[in-house]
Amino acid sequence: MTVSKQTIRDEIDALRQRIEHHIHRYHVLDDPEIADSEYDRLFKRLVELEEAHPEFASPSSPTQRVGAPAADKFETVPHTVPMLSLGNAMSEDEFREFDERIHRSLRSTEPIEYVAEPKLDGLGVELIYEDGALVVASTRGDGVNGENITANVKTIRAVPLRLHKGAAAPPARLEVRGEVIFPKQAFASLNQERANRGEPVFANPRNAAAGSLRQLDSRITATRALDMFCYAPGGPTGITAATHWEFLATLRRWGLKINPENRICHGPDEVIEYHRSMGARRAGLGYDVDGVVCKVNRLDLQQQLGMVARSPRWAVAFKFKAQQAQTRVNNIIPSVGRTGAITPVAELEPVALAGVTVSNASLHNMDEVVRKDVRIGDTVVIERAGDVIPYVVGVVLEQRTGNERKFHMPKACPVCGSPIVREEGEAAFRCIGMSCPAKLRESIRHYASKHALNIDGLGDKLVAQLIDKGLVRNIADLYTLTTQTLADLDRMGKKSAQNIIDAIEATKQTTLPRFVLGLGIPQVGEHMADVLAERFGTIEPLQQASEEQLLAVRDVGPETAREIRAFFEAPQNQQAIKAVLDAGVHPKAEQRVAGGELEGKTFVLTGTLSRPRDQVARAISAQGGRITSSVSKTTDYVVAGDDPGSKLEKAQKFGITVLSESDLRVLLGE
Repeated sequence: MTVSKQTIRDEIDALRQRIEHHIHRYHVLDDPEIADSEYDRLFKRLVELEEAHPEFASPSSPTQRVGAPAADKFETVPHTVPMLSLGNAMSEDEFREFDERIHRSLRSTEPIEYVAEPKLDGLGVELIYEDGALVVASTRGDGVNGENITANVKTIRAVPLRLHKGAAAPPARLEVRGEVIFPKQAFASLNQERANRGEPVFANPRNAAAGSLRQLDSRITATRALDMFCYAPGGPTGITAATHWEFLATLRRWGLKINPENRICHGPDEVIEYHRSMGARRAGLGYDVDGVVCKVNRLDLQQQLGMVARSPRWAVAFKFKAQQAQTRVNNIIPSVGRTGAITPVAELEPVALAGVTVSNASLHNMDEVVRKDVRIGDTVVIERAGDVIPYVVGVVLEQRTGNERKFHMPKACPVCGSPIVREEGEAAFRCIGMSCPAKLRESIRHYASKHALNIDGLGDKLVAQLIDKGLVRNIADLYTLTTQTLADLDRMGKKSAQNIIDAIEATKQTTLPRFVLGLGIPQVGEHMADVLAERFGTIEPLQQASEEQLLAVRDVGPETAREIRAFFEAPQNQQAIKAVLDAGVHPKAEQRVAGGELEGKTFVLTGTLSRPRDQVARAISAQGGRITSSVSKTTDYVVAGDDPGSKLEKAQKFGITVLSESDLRVLLGE
């Protein structure tokens, strides 16, 4: 008997609905209705039907959760509304100050109703549903643009591929945000499996979640037991809710997972009590939390309170006190960073702290080593700042035996042997060798970064391969690479290799500001690179400039002048720059707009701006304006962001024109 196509289609649709229902019961509600064996039978039948009838394939089928073939890279996804970060309250007093600010802003004495939620230690993700189907999932990224990780997120069983209709149908487009986490038990199992295979283990569940979400092969992500809780809207929701609590309830009816630990709290006392309770219970939760997120419940009040800089005024991250532990300092070693800064690192007797094993802690700089008097052999108290970065709080002096040894900074770089210098008034000692192997990977990444030479495709893994195989020993070696050399590397096809070679070739016509920035000179960021390029025009006179000549350049102080001079005097750096220029790189100064409204105008930036100051400064400089660090009677404009401080007061005293960021954008023609 022949079965009609429509009958097969109906069975496939029915199976998909039943399987998604049971996934929701098991992974979202934690209340399964059928045995695992019955679920497996349904799933197997669906796979058989879809394989036999590919014409009925659907991106929202439960079978799509197994992952897709590897992608070349992640596409960029713009967020309709920026994914902002939250301000922090580090103590109960600071939380009460947050509550008082809310009352002052609203000019109200009535208790505020808050929604308190566990602050999950995972990765922020945005989901976009269209006509009820999941179409895009993206990372937070830089807050404005994220990475498209849709294939990976589809493997998370707590994320519905199609929304339930509930009491009311979802809007045509729904943007919702949440946190992807790695549950503790699943994390422990994953690390055990990796250890058994001789692979490096993840440091903590957050790192494991990040690594899983950023797999180019989502079939790997599908093997990781990730979970996700939703907690906020993205763009306009189309949901008619008066409160955040109602919004969350609506999401839950549509099948999105909401944290059952969420609570409504009336006034600050109830929030503080919830915070204490969660702090006491955190170790017993199935996932990592590092605080409580507190939000004003009424949406109209949220709208009224608005935003400040990059965070909402109506919400705060009420952090837990960092956890501490005692352990022994087995050694203190000098570690070389990208800029050559030598950081003393304490090698510790491994100790469990806040769910991870800590064996190293940064001592930051020699001033900190001396101030805390940390010695090799000491017993110390360590803490994880924000439950992430371990650091030494202090020494347990009563446990000293007299056998402890003081640490002394070496005179030469422990990796390349180049001189180590410490400028007067600066905390850090530095290796000034440009091609020092310890900082080479970061130096190459910096040279290739977006605001420097912008070599698209030259990512961390490729740079690591190039260095490990001895193909790149300094930045000049990038220009000796060939398409075939790159194509022979792991996970590198001929087309991708050619694209990278083309991107490297394109840098030969770069601008001087980008080139100077890419060299990684200490104290030289985007703005200073612009200033130096404007003053010297080409790289040669900048290389030869004396400290006196550098000090004559606007915004260049004594420290910066010494750093620049020391950098260009190092023989290793001279050789690398000469080799780059000999390879055909011809950096040219950017053309400034002559005349116009900003020509000859002096600007001072103050307060918190919505984008990095270097970007704002470059935009002003490109239009002929000049940036200075202090307000004087000769200043033409002061650009004031949030919390501007004394510079704004001084500008008002002198009668100087004060611009908002919006005013500046108009002036720049943006």
